[in-house]
Amino acid sequence: MLPQISVIMSVYNGSRYLNESIASILSQTFTDWEFIIINDGSTDNSESIVQGWQNRDERIKLISREHKGLTISLNEGLRYAQGEYIARMDADDIALPDRFAKQVAFLDENPDHVAVGCRMLVIDPEGMPIFTCSRLTTHEEIDAAYMAGQAGIIGHPAVMIRRRVLQRIGGYREQFTYAQDRDLFLRLAEVGKLANLSDTLMKFRLNAKSMGHTQRSEQKRYANLATIEAHQRRGLEPPILSDSSSEPPKSISDLHRQWTWWALGSGNVATARKHALLALTRQPLAVESWKVFACALRGW
Repeated sequence: MLPQISVIMSVYNGSRYLNESIASILSQTFTDWEFIIINDGSTDNSESIVQGWQNRDERIKLISREHKGLTISLNEGLRYAQGEYIARMDADDIALPDRFAKQVAFLDENPDHVAVGCRMLVIDPEGMPIFTCSRLTTHEEIDAAYMAGQAGIIGHPAVMIRRRVLQRIGGYREQFTYAQDRDLFLRLAEVGKLANLSDTLMKFRLNAKSMGHTQRSEQKRYANLATIEAHQRRGLEPPILSDSSSEPPKSISDLHRQWTWWALGSGNVATARKHALLALTRQPLAVESWKVFACALRGW
């Protein structure tokens, strides 16, 4: 009997958080799933970690080969998938126990919707809370935000999508080395509705080494291209979008300061103080470091 959900994860040197991520799938209250994990040429012990879990649960299917990148890996996972629904997952994030149950129930009850995400608690590398994102819930809000060039409206690792619709639109477009999720969601919105559940069902981990930080200008370039092409497909005039290609990359201290402000804005004072201190330790002569440290100590 075919599973109702195919979970697809691509892993590239993800051993640090991989056990916690896989365990969160095995802890789901909804159990009718297969878990397809593409080991995308990892050089750490990611493969052996997955093999250990595979020996404990036959629903886990491991495919290992040379490094090809995220977009190609996700399409490869789709070719193996047998479920009615595709659930994305990343190797450093955590799915809360009711995620699958609530997303399946929504899609079963709303046949006009092709994909559903959820609110996500953004956490730091050690799992401390920073803020909650993906707060827009309706198709109209989500599509308008994406068409305006906004990012992160539906969390890519938090989404569940109808497999037949993914097949209908051709899966991920492999020319999108980055921002493949932005392009996908814009194309999905042209054949059905998108939504986010108002429940917080995922923990999304920020990491200074993640693609969004280390390839920031390329990510932005591809995201802008996805937005422009969506307007062209719909016969609309593309908006003027910001270009970050000339901006210097963020330093680790910049990231700690940014995470401090985000955490303060959401009332996560302990997290804010932690990252303010880390920023100050790295750049003790920077005025910005002292400013954010003082605000974190006050708690606002």
